[in-house]
Amino acid sequence: MPASKTGTLRAAVAALTFAAAPAAAGEFEFSGSVAGEARVFPVDPQFEGQFSHFQPSAILSPELSYESDDDRHQVSVAPFLRLDGQDDERTHADLREGYWRYIEDEWDVLIGINTVFWGVTESRHLINVINQVDQVENTDEEDFLGQPMVNLGTQRDWGRVDFFVMPGFRERTFPGRDGRLRSGLPVDDGAARYESDLEQANVDVALRYAHFIGDWDIGAHYFHGTGREPRLVPNPAGTRLEPRYDLINQAGLDVQYTLNEWLWKLEALGREGQGETFAAAVGGFEYTFFQAFGTDADIGLLAEYQYDGRDDDAPVTVADNDVFAGARLALNDFQDTTALLGTVVDVENQSTALFIEAERRFGDNWKLELESRWFLNAERSDPLAAFEDDDLIQLRVSYFF
Repeated sequence: MPASKTGTLRAAVAALTFAAAPAAAGEFEFSGSVAGEARVFPVDPQFEGQFSHFQPSAILSPELSYESDDDRHQVSVAPFLRLDGQDDERTHADLREGYWRYIEDEWDVLIGINTVFWGVTESRHLINVINQVDQVENTDEEDFLGQPMVNLGTQRDWGRVDFFVMPGFRERTFPGRDGRLRSGLPVDDGAARYESDLEQANVDVALRYAHFIGDWDIGAHYFHGTGREPRLVPNPAGTRLEPRYDLINQAGLDVQYTLNEWLWKLEALGREGQGETFAAAVGGFEYTFFQAFGTDADIGLLAEYQYDGRDDDAPVTVADNDVFAGARLALNDFQDTTALLGTVVDVENQSTALFIEAERRFGDNWKLELESRWFLNAERSDPLAAFEDDDLIQLRVSYFF
């Protein structure tokens, strides 16, 4: 494990040990999951060095939690480990959570490592800026690395305010040269460069306000620090890509409006520091047919539009002028069977990404998850073209304890 990651884990464990000491009485709980996963890529790879078709891996996600008798002190330690049979860069360990939280009547403080999720939309998680994306896990940007932080929050009648101080930057993970779902040139993690002279030691800050008013859920945030999205610059030899991390200022908004069967959703931001200052947004709706066709099942129809106004000096995105459409099925049965089918189409060149996600519990401790992704009609100039031969079917079996 790299020295920077080892140092982060040791610091978090030391902080938790010290913080939890005064609150000896309370309840401990140990839980988590272990899983086996298999990916199948039906098509031969398009880049030299990539493995062919089958990618097995194993995942361990334990969690130790503690809560004091007076509910004032909370501790959570949640490491993550993946062992991959094909891509060495996908074999990695991380501390997703490792914090102590103290709660008073109107305020609380969290010290350690945590994962924070913001946003309401389905097709793109635009405003997430606290945690770094763990991109070797998946391309959907729903898996995150734990972020060292101090989070001070207050909950009042007029809403919740959170202030974050983040002393330690996490670099994005990327597949290795032999991995699938990567760019044409592999990314050299060791060649990362920073705009800040402090590099990974730069202290980032963020402020967020969230509240609900009637049928409206609203959130607004401001972030200043090292942007989580890197620019990928070819090295002088043209054999690898090197990450460049810029200092950014970002202000964003997320809104959800509930009207009977309708959910109207919007995420929007403005960002400076990566090329010209730009705006980006994703918005749309989800309409649910409850107890469809006289059954217990719910069927949701989703549609969203993705816009991004960044220029060529900013990190590349595929979600600049795209339409998402999908359908969600929840059987509401004892096994919690759910499925989501979706497609994202580029308005200008019709490059298309299809995906299916489904899961079902078996017994009290087992869960089966199926995921499939397909990439169609990608023009050579579209970033999606790097994945055009990486259609995949993924099966995961998890045991929860």
